[in-house]
Amino acid sequence: MGMPAAARRWTAAEVRAMQDDSRPAPRFELIDGELIVTPSPRGAHQLAVGELLRKLADYVESEEIGVAVTSPADIELEEESVVQPDVFVVPAACAGPPLEWTNVHTLLLAVEVLSPSNERQDRMIKRRFFQRVGVPEYWIVDIDARQIERWRPGDARAEVVRSRLEWHPAGARTTLTLDLVAFFQRILG
Repeated sequence: MGMPAAARRWTAAEVRAMQDDSRPAPRFELIDGELIVTPSPRGAHQLAVGELLRKLADYVESEEIGVAVTSPADIELEEESVVQPDVFVVPAACAGPPLEWTNVHTLLLAVEVLSPSNERQDRMIKRRFFQRVGVPEYWIVDIDARQIERWRPGDARAEVVRSRLEWHPAGARTTLTLDLVAFFQRILG
């Protein structure tokens, strides 16, 4: 009996070469040599992304701590890894103008909205990655459960938030408060 073939290890250059600006999906990401391909999201996913972007953009602009952005974006937080969080906050020091992905080496926040096809990647692979590279907060938005899982570096378990999420990043004068009941009501009706 032969030895099983080793899994192919992808490079960041190969992943960037697969990106095609002429069509919207899929998204390609690379973490620890593992290629992650994500299909187009469903409508509720996009509504959640838009709502979070609006809230976060207003907050980080008023606090003058950075800029809130959505993917697609090729973010390389460590060599040979390319990630595209659904929503993320780039610290002011990296935010330009102009905002260039090659200048982004750290994030204040990364957010993924769960889809049936990406649960394993978001909860396991990306969570461990964002914790390892020191992103201060990583949120997993579970639309079906109407909750957000908050992860910080060093956490062994998520803080599960269902009613009110408060975020006070370094450098901010005030706290962002998200009413999650109202948030999910706007998305799901």
